Amino acid sequence: MPQKRTRRKAERRSRPRADARLSMRLEGAPDGHTAQIVTESHNISSSGVYCTCAHFLAPLSKVALTIVLPRLPGTRQAKELIKCDGIVVRCQPASRKGEKQYELACMFSGLDERRRILLDDFVAWRNLQALRAATQPAGGARASRTRPATSKARTRTRTAVRRRTAH
Repeated sequence: MPQKRTRRKAERRSRPRADARLSMRLEGAPDGHTAQIVTESHNISSSGVYCTCAHFLAPLSKVALTIVLPRLPGTRQAKELIKCDGIVVRCQPASRKGEKQYELACMFSGLDERRRILLDDFVAWRNLQALRAATQPAGGARASRTRPATSKARTRTRTAVRRRTAH
């Protein structure tokens, strides 16, 4: 019997994403008036964010974003507010019963290098945390804690990010 060939879609994203429920605020102009929309992200990268909201925002419209980034274990920094402009890339109706919701994807614009590195570090940490959780046996005796990254590992991550962004 001939084997069925499956074609995988090539990943179009230039930066890795992580599933993350982060508090965030969008300030945009739905329906002709400026509104502040408080919501929660579904996933994030250092290039953009995906969330749901109750308002339609036209693609290519500018929004102001504020995202609460939690403190990473093993660092001295407190939680960080990431404030930047964004551009709506996609806004389409979500299929939820009884609620008018939209799936919203925004690309960051005007994000400074320091905050981009913070987001890259957060995404790497969150993906590592998810990988560790996936490889642990179900119902194991070990608590679902993550060990903080060593300062050497954080330095390697930041150096790799700087090299990628320098080219």
